[in-house]
Amino acid sequence: MSKPIAAKVTGAAGYVPSRVVTNADLEKIVDTTDEWIRTRSGIRERRYAEPGVASSDLGTEAARKLLAMKNLSADGIDMIIVATVTPDMLFPATACLIQDKLGAKKAWGFDLSAACAGFAYAMTVGAQFVAAGSHNKVLVIGSDVMTSIIDFKDRATCVLFGDGAGAVLLERSTSDSEGILDFAHDIDGSGGPNLYMPAGGSLHPASQETVSKRMHYVHQEGQQVFKYAVRRQAELACQMLERNGLTSRDLALVVPHQANLRIIRAMQERLGIDDSKVIVNIDRYGNTTGATIPLGLVDAVEQKRLRKGDLVLIVAVGAGYTAGSILMRWAY
Repeated sequence: MSKPIAAKVTGAAGYVPSRVVTNADLEKIVDTTDEWIRTRSGIRERRYAEPGVASSDLGTEAARKLLAMKNLSADGIDMIIVATVTPDMLFPATACLIQDKLGAKKAWGFDLSAACAGFAYAMTVGAQFVAAGSHNKVLVIGSDVMTSIIDFKDRATCVLFGDGAGAVLLERSTSDSEGILDFAHDIDGSGGPNLYMPAGGSLHPASQETVSKRMHYVHQEGQQVFKYAVRRQAELACQMLERNGLTSRDLALVVPHQANLRIIRAMQERLGIDDSKVIVNIDRYGNTTGATIPLGLVDAVEQKRLRKGDLVLIVAVGAGYTAGSILMRWAY
């Protein structure tokens, strides 16, 4: 097994808006059915933020819950990394906005954009600062208001996403029996055109034309994305175990990105593990992009499915294409 990176997760908290939107609700505004959505994605309901509620608002609420849980002052945070594809605005970074709302005066930070793999990337980046000894407490947040970039005239995509946020605290580990053990991340930029938002950047700045052509919404080639995710998520999971001399029997829990239940089940079949070892909450939240992994960790803790020393595998695939996995021993 690889040498531990000397960083561990010491707390996790999540926040989702109170508004529940069921498949039946969506049947009233788009040409779809509850059966179609459930059989193709596994989603029954999702949460929607109210108008005017931004990613920084959701992320701040998740962070506040985490700080309260840890009985930690915001001044104790050294760094804030926010994984998001729906920043409040292009600049300043959402991390700056959250830092101000929390009153974390001693923290610096930035946003990280890697779509659905963003939280895994952000955790890895944060762990390096902790392992280097330069930072004691790093707050990693995944927060997205996906409803702000979803086209509700596109029935293939609008049913898949929800809004939410989650946060973890990274601190230094001094024991081989806990903390982040290994990670693997990669990208395949050739897949970019299959899942992207065309306008709003320097290539296609906002204009009357980009708005009229609905270029500020998520555009997805569903079949291409599905095929890649099914293959790559399973490959990452297997590769992480193999290179650390482990088998799926050694795992206590897998926390996969929640994009589609069929993708999760395909990975599960490849690993040969049963439902008790896999976190699934896509039925309740849909795809919350940067928030799916931390919300999954929160569920695992609340459902008492994790004990100190348990081996946990995180795996995610997203737009870009981006992909990543993290292997860790649970620390609390």
